[in-house]
Amino acid sequence: MKIKKIGHCCLVIQTNGLTILTDPGTYTTEQNSITGIDLVVISHEHGDHFHIESVKEILKNNPNAKIITNTAVGKLLEKDGIAHQVVDGTGVADFKGVAIEAADHRHGEIFEEMGQVQNTAYYIDGKLYYPGDSFGLPTKPVDILALPIAGPWVTIGDAIRYALEIKPRVAFPVHEAMYKDPKGIHGMLQGIFAKLGVSFVPMSAGDEHEF
Repeated sequence: MKIKKIGHCCLVIQTNGLTILTDPGTYTTEQNSITGIDLVVISHEHGDHFHIESVKEILKNNPNAKIITNTAVGKLLEKDGIAHQVVDGTGVADFKGVAIEAADHRHGEIFEEMGQVQNTAYYIDGKLYYPGDSFGLPTKPVDILALPIAGPWVTIGDAIRYALEIKPRVAFPVHEAMYKDPKGIHGMLQGIFAKLGVSFVPMSAGDEHEF
């Protein structure tokens, strides 16, 4: 299995003659020009994992590509008339001998119920475990783990404990792009605190504010 990281959670996976793209979100654009894609696997509907305009570009460049996702994302795709196959819960689908196995797990907590959309992890070809935004434990041994290491629901300690509990042969980092541009995190916190009666002032390096 060969894996190329486009960025954040967008991966290009080559295995047994199949090329699979995961989670084309807003933090990456390279996916919009890639060709040779057979499957697009989408774990959940958050914008850093699912960007509808990118999906349209991918399908334009790969007209025979199939989209594999869960029920919640499927409903959003239906609004744009985009064909897809739902594989969620504990469902399994086979594509030219490559198994795509679903494992629904609760989205990692951001703050209480905020952002608790349907999240589906995927085993790909019995080798790679791609958890989406969850530290839900897989039910079978994992050879390769795509390990989320940063984000509003992730601590480094949690990531380390998760990997140690799974004990994969190898792990590699995903889900870290948002801290390269903190504006997204700042905006999210601003919205949360506004509802809680706290004024949150986004400040990046170089900003000055009188309090």
